[in-house]
Amino acid sequence: MSGEIVIEDCLSVRLNPGKFERGELIVAKSPLDPHRIICKRIIGLPGDIVCVDPTGEYAPSTEHVVVPKGHIWISGDNAAASRDSRTYGPIPIGLVQARLFARVWPLKDFTIFKNPTTFLE
Repeated sequence: MSGEIVIEDCLSVRLNPGKFERGELIVAKSPLDPHRIICKRIIGLPGDIVCVDPTGEYAPSTEHVVVPKGHIWISGDNAAASRDSRTYGPIPIGLVQARLFARVWPLKDFTIFKNPTTFLE
C-alpha cells in the first residue's frame, strides 16, 4: 500500500474481537516480523476447511487444512506477489489490528471497501 492513505476501523476490532467475515480486508502485524504491518483479505475463519494454495504455486491445489480455533486464513489480492497464509499458515486473530474501511488517497483511486466474497456453507 505504498503511497496510499486508508481509513481503518480499529474500534470494532477492539469491541468485538473475533467477529470477522470471510472477504473482509484487515490490517495485522506480520507473523514473520512484528514490526511490519500487512494488509490482507480473510479467506477462512476458525473451523473452515481451506485450500492451502489454489494456484498450486506453494503447495498442491489438492492440499486442504482446517483453520484452528483463534486463527484466520488470509490471502493477498495479488496472489502472484503476495506472502500470506500460503507461506506462514493460519495467523492468530490477536494479530489483527483493524478492518480497512476505505482508500482515500490517491483521490483518483478513492474506494469504500465492500466485501465481494461469496462462499458455500
